[in-house]
Amino acid sequence: MTSTTKIVIITGCSSGIGLAATKLFVEKGYNVFGLDVADFAIEMDDKVFSFHKADLCKDGAIEAAVEACVKKFGPPTTLLNIAGVMDAFEAADTVSDAQWDRQIAVNLTAPVKLMRAVLPHMQAAKQGAIVNVCSRAAIGGACAGVAYTASKHGLLGATKNTAWRFRKERIRVNAVLPGAIATGIGSSISRDSFDKASYAECLPVTNLTSDQSLEYEQRKEQDIQPEAVAKSIYFLASEDAGVLTGVCMPVDKGWSTI
Repeated sequence: MTSTTKIVIITGCSSGIGLAATKLFVEKGYNVFGLDVADFAIEMDDKVFSFHKADLCKDGAIEAAVEACVKKFGPPTTLLNIAGVMDAFEAADTVSDAQWDRQIAVNLTAPVKLMRAVLPHMQAAKQGAIVNVCSRAAIGGACAGVAYTASKHGLLGATKNTAWRFRKERIRVNAVLPGAIATGIGSSISRDSFDKASYAECLPVTNLTSDQSLEYEQRKEQDIQPEAVAKSIYFLASEDAGVLTGVCMPVDKGWSTI
């Protein structure tokens, strides 16, 4: 049974995994408060879905977003940190300050600050669920550039630390680690700073070929669809996973076993 009293904040709701999760959680009876820096172009019932456009890297944006959620639906019971950007495969000797700062801000700092903002509401309710979308890059060094890899390793560490710290308060914090996903994240790659040499070192591990390099939107059919990741997220957020916290779930068709 689902309940419309469940309130979830979803970042990156306008596309990819975030959009798939938004549709699924609405279907499952949640009130969804969607956040994205891009516009939301799909019509949805405003009784169960509310969109809030925001750049979560700006001062005060996270606090304002959570406050808007509380005003619209009530205190959030669930948080899905899905929004993320990809780097240009720069290594430690080529990464720019701007690229490093962007990756850490979007992929790590914003999710941690969102957890900080929702935790008081979950503590008051004596329960809550948080799911962070990390990456195969969170457990390996050959999938992306140094900035993206560091940001996802950091988010995985934040997931584990928060899961342990709040385990006695019935606040569960888990992570999914997607592999190659058929989304538009490639559009966030900076072509100007693309590190071809570093990228070439990743090709044997990622199973990409040079002609697929930046065309994430045109990946082969065997790539995992966003809906599959959304279902994994839903499981970890649901009562069916009520005894699970600190879980780092690969969603990669076995890639993480290498």
